[in-house]
Amino acid sequence: MLKGLDPLLSPELLFTLRAMGHGDEIAIVDGNYPGVEHARRLIRLDGHHLIPVLNAVLSVLPIDDFVPEAIFRSTVKAERDKLDPVHEEMIDCCARHEPHRPVVPLVGPDFYGRVKAAHAVIQTSEPRLYANIILRKGVIYPKEPGTPSAAGVDPFVY
Repeated sequence: MLKGLDPLLSPELLFTLRAMGHGDEIAIVDGNYPGVEHARRLIRLDGHHLIPVLNAVLSVLPIDDFVPEAIFRSTVKAERDKLDPVHEEMIDCCARHEPHRPVVPLVGPDFYGRVKAAHAVIQTSEPRLYANIILRKGVIYPKEPGTPSAAGVDPFVY
């Protein structure tokens, strides 16, 4: 356990999020998603639903603001604009962390292709169908000179 971190952020997941670079993507998928087949790196969070995992990841992951679209969700079949309750929950969760970033729907093949290219996939036990989302990592901007870090130590002064 660590202070200030959601306990859903396992050591493997924290390592993966930290290892990702700007522009890398991570998918969080439901229990029915073919994660083993689609993932370059698969992180299993069995027993957990998607929304708490999404909330935990967004609590530490900056979202890319260099591009107009950085958060993507799967769709109900080919119905791009149909929102199931889980999609509304995903959009609400993202809005709490990234209020100015849209959640863009991607139809089946486009979504699957993007997951296959992602840095990693987090497989949840979410039972609801089409409960899948992709997040594109952004950057942490440097503080203004002379502004102390949250830890009170400047990591770049030796």
